[in-house]
Order: sequence, then structure tokens, then C-alpha cells
Amino acid sequence: MWGLGVFAYTVAVFHRASLGVAGLDAEQRFGINAGVLSLLGVVQLAVYAAMQVPVGVVLDRIGSRRMIVAGAVFMACGQLLMATAGSLPAGLAARVLVGAGDAMTFISVLRLIPAWFPARRAPLVTQLTGLLGQAGQIVAAFPLVAGLHAEGWTPTFATAAAAGVLVAVAVAVGLRNAPPGVTMVAATGRRAALRASWREPGTRLGLATHFVTAFSGNVFALFWGYPYLVEAQGLSPAAAGGLLTLLVVAGMGIGPLLGTLAGRWPLRRSVLVLGVVLSSALTWGVVLLWPGRAPVWLLAVLVLVLAGNGPGSILGFDFARTENPPARLGSATGIVNVGGFVATLLMILVVGLLLDTSGSYRVAMSAQYAFWAVGLVGVLVTRRQVRRRRNIVVDAFPRAVVRRLAAARS
Repeated sequence: MWGLGVFAYTVAVFHRASLGVAGLDAEQRFGINAGVLSLLGVVQLAVYAAMQVPVGVVLDRIGSRRMIVAGAVFMACGQLLMATAGSLPAGLAARVLVGAGDAMTFISVLRLIPAWFPARRAPLVTQLTGLLGQAGQIVAAFPLVAGLHAEGWTPTFATAAAAGVLVAVAVAVGLRNAPPGVTMVAATGRRAALRASWREPGTRLGLATHFVTAFSGNVFALFWGYPYLVEAQGLSPAAAGGLLTLLVVAGMGIGPLLGTLAGRWPLRRSVLVLGVVLSSALTWGVVLLWPGRAPVWLLAVLVLVLAGNGPGSILGFDFARTENPPARLGSATGIVNVGGFVATLLMILVVGLLLDTSGSYRVAMSAQYAFWAVGLVGVLVTRRQVRRRRNIVVDAFPRAVVRRLAAARS
């Protein structure tokens, strides 16, 4: 069951990332500049972020299987429209459909985990879900680029649409929301569940965590990383694709590590979050301050550090899982997932606008520091609220007590 969910999420990530590696081709096809190109990504992610809360509320009512099928159908329609699009309005409509379908997938897969796995394994399985799903970026980085160059725009995106249909059929036939004899409790009141999820400090900590950790890696992997490596750093398309693949592969190693640490020391998860953010900010600072083009080894280090952003953002969902009852897990997860994608779409837009006004990737990418500052304040404030609510001081507890508290919360 989990494998079917991961398969659906992997294809969703492929759809999500397809515009990023096809960005330069899209500029030529639609006759647009970098600022307008960023609008396509912003619209897609805006739809994704705007739908997270309503999708989460509905998910608590209808379950994962129906929601994942609906998402796959939406994304297939979007990619089919993109295959035939010859103008900017058609391209925008296509990315709206992709964003809507994408919004229905990930949190639906996460909701399967409490039903099919014991609580002590949930942090690790959540990380594995995220990192295995990111394999869709590999498909976008290499086969999609190869298809665009060999077969052209229309056949490549039509094939992507067929992948969405395959997911819809497989999930509709094979996926079950819970094991036989297990019933996932549905939330009784949509508005009440949403209000209760928001009032929970752990949900807000998850939101701040997702905001501050996700955007830098997302912006790089989904939209501006490929143009940045090719245009600003002078790499070949193959080398740029290789670094994007390295980002995904490295994340596959970092994700299980963070998941294991979060499961063993649940009251130290925010320390992991701060480490992910500060390492990203420091490495970007070295790259941006490097005179001229950065050496390939430094770009590889940047990619390795950014590989921790995705796993770091998934810790936000773990905060939501441990601080909310199962009946409102969908709405809480939806709230958390808004954070990173709001930050991502705003950052994509800011980078495009700064590129058009300054012509400098160095200036455009420096805007990340404002987002990091806002997100870090959010993490520190909400972490204090969570700790005050629990009325504990983490450092005062021996490891055995921490483990008992973690087991009780799970």
C-alpha cells in the first residue's frame, strides 16, 4: 500500500519538476522572458499552496485513495494541455491543473502512514516517502530533457500525461486506506478540526519548519537551479542535470538519517531544523561571494547541502503528527505544507523579478536571506510555545524519560 502511494507521489514530483528543466525550452516556445517564465512556476505553486488546507480538510473525510486518484487525473490533464499549448495563457492553465493535482497527492500519502505502520517507525517512513518521491526529479532532469531534445515538446509532455493516467488506474484498483478491520476515524466538524489544528502550537511549529527549510532546495531543484548552473556558472546542460541528480541522490541518504534521529530524540527535532537552515545559508553565502564563477567542487558542495532541505522540511510533518490526533491529521498536515510552498513561490517570483531588473543571479539569489530570517523567527517562537505547553525543559530530562515521553506522545 505504501509502495503505491510512493509511486503516485514520485510521478507527482515528476510533473511538478517538469517545467523547471524545460524552462529554457518554454521561453522559446512561448516567446517569454525570465520574469514571465517565473510566473508559470508561481501560478503552479500558488495553486498548490492555496489548496493545501481545503484538501487536508476533505482528505480527513474521504480518505487517501480517492484523493490520490483525483490528483493523478488533474495532473494528467494538465500535462496533456501543456503538450498542445502554444501560448502563455494555455501554459498557465496547464500549470494550474498540475498544481491542483499535486496538492492532492503528498499529504494523502502521508495519511496512509499512521494506518499501515507503528508510531515508532512513522518518522523514518515519512522521510523515506519524501526522499523516494524525489526520484521524480531524476526523471525530469534526464529523460525529460532527452525527450525534449530528441522528440520535441508535444510528444514528451503527452508521454508525461500518460504516466498520470497509469497512476490513477493503479491507485484506484490497488490502494486501500487502512488494513482490513482498521477504520481511520474521520473528523466530525471541518471548521472545528481546522481551528483546533491551527490552535495547536505543534502545527504552527511544523508550518514554520516547512517554510524555512523547504524553499531554498525547492527553488533550486524545481525552477532556477538549472538556469543558474547553465547561465550564471557556465556549466553544460549535462553537467547541470548531473548536479540536480546529485541533489536527489544525496537527499536519499540524508532523509533516513534525519528520520532516525527524529524518532530517537523527538524533543531535539528543532535542533536538526536549525542545522539544516544555517548550513544552507552559510554555503550559499560562500557561493555568492566567490569572485567570478564558482568552481565545480563548490557547486557540488552547495548541492549536497541543499539536499538536506527536503528531509528537513519533512520534520514539519512529524511535528503535526505527534501533536495532533489522527482524526485531524489531514488538516494539520495541509496547514504545515502551506509554509514551504508559499515561501517557494514567493522566492521564484522574487528571483525572476530581480533577474529582470538587475540581470544578476548573485543579486537575485541573495534574497533568500530575508526568507531565512523570517522563518527562523517563526521556528524559535513556536518552539518556545510548544515547550511551554508541555511545561518541560529538554535539557533537564535524562534519555530514558525523553523516550517514555516520546512513546506516550506517539
